[in-house]
Amino acid sequence: MTIGVRLKEERSRLGLNQTDLAAAGGVGKTTQINYEKGSGAPGAFYLAAVERLGIDVLYVLTGERRPAAADSITGSEMELLEHYRNLSDGQQEHTKAMVAALSESMTRRGAGRE
Repeated sequence: MTIGVRLKEERSRLGLNQTDLAAAGGVGKTTQINYEKGSGAPGAFYLAAVERLGIDVLYVLTGERRPAAADSITGSEMELLEHYRNLSDGQQEHTKAMVAALSESMTRRGAGRE
């Protein structure tokens, strides 16, 4: 997976369109499109700016997710994680697919967290 593909993935994860992310990064929409296509590489100023929106810049550049701080996980998230860990490998795979599909469906509908 390339930097451009990961950047697009992060933009989609946050529910942003190319115009909004481009503006936040101080570039034009065409430049944003080129970054996502791999026709150009984002610079440090762009990456610093989009990180403030929640883009995981470490992931975009390296493919490795930034570990979440332990205190950033809520009680309900911790409970969900504990239940997930008790599942078999097959059940975990089904659970990940179900949650991904639900999240994607909500993103397409423009629904956020409630």
